[in-house]
Amino acid sequence: MKLTCAQFKKDFLSEIETLYSTSLSDTSTIGQFIALGQLVRRYNSQSWTRTAKFYRDHHQKQVYYFSIEFLPGRLLASNLLNLNLLTTVKKGLTELGLDFETISQAEPDPALGNGGLGRLAACYMDAMASLKIAGNGNGIRYRYGLFKQVFMDGYQVELPDDWLHHGNVWETRRDNKSCIVQFGGNVWLQPQSENTEDVLAVPYDVGIVGYHNDITNTLRLWSAELPPSATYSSQDQRDRISEITKVLYPDDSNSAGQQLRLRQEYFFSSAGVQSIVRDFCATHHGIKLLGKKVAIHINDTHPTLVIPEMMRLLMDEHHCSWEVAWTLTTQVMSYTNHTILQEALETWPIDMFKNLLPRIYQIIAEIDRRYREQQTPIFGKALVDQTAPLGNGQVRMAYLAVIGSHSVNGVAPLHTELLKTDVLRGLYQVYPERFNNKTNGIATRRWVQLANQPLAQLIDQTIGSDWRRQPDLLQTLLPYQQDDHFLYQLGQVKLTNKQALAAYVQRTMGIKIRTDAIYDVQIKRLHAYKRQLLHVFEILREYFAIKDHPQQPVVPRVHIFGAKAAPSYHYAKAIIKLINVVADMVNQDPAIGDRLKIVFIPNYGVSIAELIIPAADVSEQVSTASKEASGTSNMKLMANGALSLATYDGANIDIMQAAGAENEYPFGLKVNEVYDYYHRGNYHAADFYDADPELKRLLDSLIDGTIPGIPTVGREIYDSLLRYNDEFFVLADYRAYVTQQQQISRDFQNQPTWQQRSLANIAASGHFAADLAVARYADDIWQVPHERLN
Repeated sequence: MKLTCAQFKKDFLSEIETLYSTSLSDTSTIGQFIALGQLVRRYNSQSWTRTAKFYRDHHQKQVYYFSIEFLPGRLLASNLLNLNLLTTVKKGLTELGLDFETISQAEPDPALGNGGLGRLAACYMDAMASLKIAGNGNGIRYRYGLFKQVFMDGYQVELPDDWLHHGNVWETRRDNKSCIVQFGGNVWLQPQSENTEDVLAVPYDVGIVGYHNDITNTLRLWSAELPPSATYSSQDQRDRISEITKVLYPDDSNSAGQQLRLRQEYFFSSAGVQSIVRDFCATHHGIKLLGKKVAIHINDTHPTLVIPEMMRLLMDEHHCSWEVAWTLTTQVMSYTNHTILQEALETWPIDMFKNLLPRIYQIIAEIDRRYREQQTPIFGKALVDQTAPLGNGQVRMAYLAVIGSHSVNGVAPLHTELLKTDVLRGLYQVYPERFNNKTNGIATRRWVQLANQPLAQLIDQTIGSDWRRQPDLLQTLLPYQQDDHFLYQLGQVKLTNKQALAAYVQRTMGIKIRTDAIYDVQIKRLHAYKRQLLHVFEILREYFAIKDHPQQPVVPRVHIFGAKAAPSYHYAKAIIKLINVVADMVNQDPAIGDRLKIVFIPNYGVSIAELIIPAADVSEQVSTASKEASGTSNMKLMANGALSLATYDGANIDIMQAAGAENEYPFGLKVNEVYDYYHRGNYHAADFYDADPELKRLLDSLIDGTIPGIPTVGREIYDSLLRYNDEFFVLADYRAYVTQQQQISRDFQNQPTWQQRSLANIAASGHFAADLAVARYADDIWQVPHERLN
């Protein structure tokens, strides 16, 4: 939209006066943010209305993206960028004596996700709007985010993330779109329900603004409330309902926690599907058009209950036969698998499931019966038993998702191949035509245009600004690998970003870090398979080397971590404690000085990532080969010029192919070698320990008092690697990892060559843009039109 600076200032001051009945000088930073957010919403309101009307009038096929996580990050700068108002607003605020960045930082960063899954969902919502796809998000409006992470004596402590303390300026409550979700009770064959526990699902809609295109899509987050009919209710009933949307991922280590998580999953799946069918019927005649006008995408297994819920609605309320309902349901549904870890392929005890969701269980049981009846004559009882939705006393969500969808995709070529040959092998034999790959992508608008504005400006000056809409154009930067002046400017961009991060670290953590050091970054969920332990051992190796040879010159390093561990994941929390203890030992050692520093930034989230990623030199992507489905931090760091220190896992392989393996630091076991160990059962971690004196010293330091204050944690980690045989092959990959780390130190000293390799990563990063990924979903899976990117 077009807006003059003078008009913006007038509008903003008017908004301040309307909201607070006072002058600008008498408002707080949070008050200024709320006023600015309200004004931006007002600027965009007609676009949101026009978009919805256009979709209705043209009977456009709607995509509904169901995800239990959405990590949108702060939306103020993103919305202004996409509305083409960012420069105008920044200038206007400056003229009013205000600082845009200060106001922007007052916006809560809602932790409505745990990592890549939720951020991917947000990137794809941004891409759908920018491609003019009629896309809708469907999730949960958690009262509290994942948790606020603080460190106490080096341990992770979880505090409530009260992100709604000042409300959410971007949301609109839609009472007239509410619906009832039923739990428990008795179900009769007619079917009829009685004695159910009814929960009111109230939608809160957030506008998702497309990039410079007058399109605003909708992210709908559901809140659980007491139904209006429940005039008399106990406090227990109120608490039981409110806890459904209280926190993301309640502790499911006990039966009560499992049941709550299942309630969450059915709650938003049911509410979303009810809303979809209701809206469809309001604008279309005949339910049989559903498959041509609606696409529902299941983002990992959590929303899989959309399948039996759709069947319930079509049969019980729209009186379709089973055959018609099943045909429509499978036409509508598609499923993305995001993991090969068995622990993440959700299952639920049948008895618990049946008591909580009796009608849904009846439908799943019938899906199971028909699947067995149809497939056993073709594939045999053994394979069908292994792949049916019900088995071993469990409801198996991933299998239900495959059987009830017309498309099943992995998120990197290696991951998709492993789905076919290992994780979902039996179902691939039954439905080979359903399986396809869609490599993940990231929103370069946020991760380059917003998070790294110095780099974006340098690219604009060099190749023009068309890359902002056509990310593939970044490849036209490659000829500048031979331009010394450009490479110098690229180095200055990195220095500017390092200075910003260093200032934040000193201000918030009291740690002074050098800006000429290698910034070695590992930012991702804390999980044993992601192997933050390898990184810790490298830090200890560097520390011991300096202590042993204090006069020997070293390339200075800053090791940067950002990660949360699930509250019930004891081992991951032990690793956090180890990292923090090692950081204290190293950072406070006067013999080390500023040659080596460790920074573990607490409460990692989107906004902190936006600060760390542009400053990174090295991107640690060191998961055990075959365990990471794709990864997206690897793509974000790549786009900002970091070189990957990476295993042959997930999308790391694609990054090496796109940017050139010579511009990364690959190492470690390959998938076939990992699987060979599994099949032969001959991995012996102690062999690596015994054969490598340096590695032995590192592991012994966990238990011999070298590292103070970790007698229990150190022993636990030591035992996990030796006594319990190193589940994720940390010791097998250690020597190859160290070899590449040593090469990094040598290579970093040749800055022109380093910047050439950094540029190769930036130039290839357009290959991993969310716009391109979503366009492939639109063409191959959802069958919806979209704006072309060239």
